[in-house]
Amino acid sequence: MDGDKISVSIKEAAQQLFRRYGYHKTSVNEIAAKANLAKATIYKYFESKELILNVIIMDYLEKHIKELAQKYSPDGQDKAEVIADKVLRVSRLTYIACNEFIGWEFIRESVNAQAFLKKLSDEIEELLLDTFAQARTTPPDEGVIKRMRFLINASKSIVFSFAFTSVSDADVKKNFIKFRNDILPYLIKGALSSED
Repeated sequence: MDGDKISVSIKEAAQQLFRRYGYHKTSVNEIAAKANLAKATIYKYFESKELILNVIIMDYLEKHIKELAQKYSPDGQDKAEVIADKVLRVSRLTYIACNEFIGWEFIRESVNAQAFLKKLSDEIEELLLDTFAQARTTPPDEGVIKRMRFLINASKSIVFSFAFTSVSDADVKKNFIKFRNDILPYLIKGALSSED
């Protein structure tokens, strides 16, 4: 088996186990067994279980964010509405990815979870900036990048806070509705205000 196939096999095995049992309850031994590989082979490709999780989440988000960016029209008439829709969709994607692959209980209880979320959050920010910059008809200037960074940072901070305040799916739904109706319009207005 070549290196790419082994890496894919590891990610697929880990993804299935993380979805079924959660990140915290899945061991590297179980990932190796599911992928029909030796544990040492896992560490040859990924230095830790956390890195496997990070790659899985970023692959998932990259795929879906690129799909969203293809439909992104920053120069249209309803610019604020289009941007708000994309931010909300990306926020939901991020929440779903973390919930599905990690599990918020682990994030609330783990000592390493804060550092992991910070790293993941920074990678999501760069992915979003790169993806949406490439979707523009003209290259973004420094001001546009600064406003997008503000919008992304504010949105992801709010979304990650959902993990620590939501107890049930109903709470999550209420939080997203509140974010969409009460918070996001002001973030968009703040991000676009210096363009007028």
